[in-house]
Amino acid sequence: MSRTHSSVAIIGSGPAGLTAAVYAARANLAPVVFAGHLYGGQLMLTTEVENYPGFPQGIMGPELMENFRLQAERFGAVLHFVDVTKVDFSQQPFRLWTEDDEFSADTVIVATGASARWLDVPHEARLRGRGVSTCATCDGAFFREKHIVVVGGGDSAMEEALFLTRFGKKVTVIHRRASFRASKIMADRVLAHDKIDVIWNSEVTEVLGAEKTEGLGLRNIETGETSTIDADALFIAIGHDPNTAMFQGQLDLDPMGYISSPDGVTTNIPGVFVAGDVFDVRYKQAITAAGSGCKAALEVEKYLEAHEAEHASALV
Repeated sequence: MSRTHSSVAIIGSGPAGLTAAVYAARANLAPVVFAGHLYGGQLMLTTEVENYPGFPQGIMGPELMENFRLQAERFGAVLHFVDVTKVDFSQQPFRLWTEDDEFSADTVIVATGASARWLDVPHEARLRGRGVSTCATCDGAFFREKHIVVVGGGDSAMEEALFLTRFGKKVTVIHRRASFRASKIMADRVLAHDKIDVIWNSEVTEVLGAEKTEGLGLRNIETGETSTIDADALFIAIGHDPNTAMFQGQLDLDPMGYISSPDGVTTNIPGVFVAGDVFDVRYKQAITAAGSGCKAALEVEKYLEAHEAEHASALV
C-alpha cells in the first residue's frame, strides 16, 4: 500500500469540496481531492439548475459540476475518484485511507455532504429530475400551475409545501400518521392554506409515469386500501442523513449526526475544517455550499501560513 503526502486533502466533490479545491489550488497548495466513485454531490441527481448565479438560462446539474471539476483541475487540484474509507485525526499529519492506498495531509477539509432520504419505491430513482425531487427551492419553479405532492410531516415538509404554493395550482401533503409532527405554528399554516390538501395515514407505494412523473400509487396504512392520484411532481421531505459515519469518535457531531462547527468552518480538531451540507442543517443550497468551501480553503491557507511561521521561529 503506497502512501502520499499533501498540504491539504479535501474529502468530497460537491460544490463545497470543488470550490475549496479551486481556492486551495490557486493558493499553490496542490490540494488532493477524494472525489468518490460518483463525484459531484446532490447536483448530479438534478436536471436543470436555475438558481445558481451566472447562468441566466439555467444549466444542467451534472454540467455545472463538470465545470467545477475542470476549473479545479485547471489550477492543479488532483482528483482521486475513490472513496475515503477511514481517517485518523488523532495526530498530525492526518492519515486517510482508501480501499487501496494510504494518504497523509497537514490539513483536511471535510465536505462529504448530506444525502437526502428517499422513499425507495418503484420508479422513484428513474424519475428523479423528472418530477421527483428533494428540493423545493431548486425545482419548484418548474411546476407552475401543476399539481404538486409533498411527502413528510415535519417542519421541513411544511416549509416545502408552503413554498410550493407559490407555483403549483394545488399542493397535496401525504403523511403516514394522523397528525403532523411539525411545530404547531407550521402545521397550522399548512392546514389553513386554501391551496393545500392533506392525505393522512398514507404512504406512497410507487411513482407513475413513463418519461416524467404523472401520478402516484398510495396505500392507506390503517386499512391497507390502495389507490392512485394524478400528480405532476413529488417532493420528498423526510430529512437528510449527513455523511459522517467515518468521523464518529473523532469530530464532534450534533445529535443529528452533522459535524459541529462553532463558526461554520473550524472543527474541534485544529487543522480539520468543514464545508457544505455536512454541517449545514438549514440551507443546503449549491451557492451556500460553494461559499463555505471558499471559507474553508482560505482558513486552510491561513492555518498553514501560521504553522510555517511557527516552525521557522522555532528554528531561529
